[in-house]
Amino acid sequence: MTRPLATVGNVNVDLILGPIAPWPTPGTEVLCADDDLRVGGSAGNAALAWQAMNVPFQCAANTGNDHFGDWLRKGFGPGALSWSRTNGPTTLSVGITHPDAERTFYTTMGHLPELDWPQVDAQLDWAALSGGILLLCGCFLTERLAEHYDALFDRAQDAGVQVALDTGWPLPGWTTDVRRAVEGWVARSTIVLLNEIEATNLTGQDDASGALAALAQRLPQDGIAVIKCGPRGAIASHHGQIFVASAPKVRVQDTIGAGDVFNAAFLAELAKGAEIDIALTAAVGVASTAISTTPRVYSETSPQEVPA
Repeated sequence: MTRPLATVGNVNVDLILGPIAPWPTPGTEVLCADDDLRVGGSAGNAALAWQAMNVPFQCAANTGNDHFGDWLRKGFGPGALSWSRTNGPTTLSVGITHPDAERTFYTTMGHLPELDWPQVDAQLDWAALSGGILLLCGCFLTERLAEHYDALFDRAQDAGVQVALDTGWPLPGWTTDVRRAVEGWVARSTIVLLNEIEATNLTGQDDASGALAALAQRLPQDGIAVIKCGPRGAIASHHGQIFVASAPKVRVQDTIGAGDVFNAAFLAELAKGAEIDIALTAAVGVASTAISTTPRVYSETSPQEVPA
């Protein structure tokens, strides 16, 4: 039997433009070859991937009370009926892509700071989620909710729900206070899913291997530590055993949200009962396909590999 899944965090609008190089001179106009208006945010990307993979899920989120908020809700249909609506604009993130596959983001504050614990608690069907996995993400963009993570962790524990944590990048940087807060969250999570630069900055280690070992020590006894290493794939640790999944070399179209797609695929595999090595390989495959296809395909079977 497949375990239930849910995600909590930032759902917003992404407007992707590019590629652009070099950076434009102020006062000029630049034509972009590509554009894409789509659901964004860490929680939004994961939910979109689950939806494309026909994986049932819950999503606790909010939007503004504008046309972008209506557009986001329409994209998730009945799943968004319980979302709260704030009195203001919906968060918009404009992503500028560059020829080297890097990107630059401009993001408005919008509705995200208004998401709080009472809203999330009311939106989730905890009884239906019992025995499942809750993906908690967008931590530094939903500060009001993050202030009450202890209540969320308590509620999840009481309901028999495992928490999978993807913090994202802290806006003030990895300060002492940020590290202390995140270490507290990690200690109460069953699964931690960080990218390499987040993991090394949090743990103070020089590379992914050292960061993985440090993360594993901070997790509960049965915890799973995962580090996403971009084009090199991903690594994971569980009960002292190390798992490695290499990524195929693909023609990158758009890397935005790749880590979120990885999270969705990894957790979907675990929910089906897959072993960690199988889940890790599948997640790398799905993310590789997503970043190499336009429009995106959420499958591990058709990444656009570069010929050897």
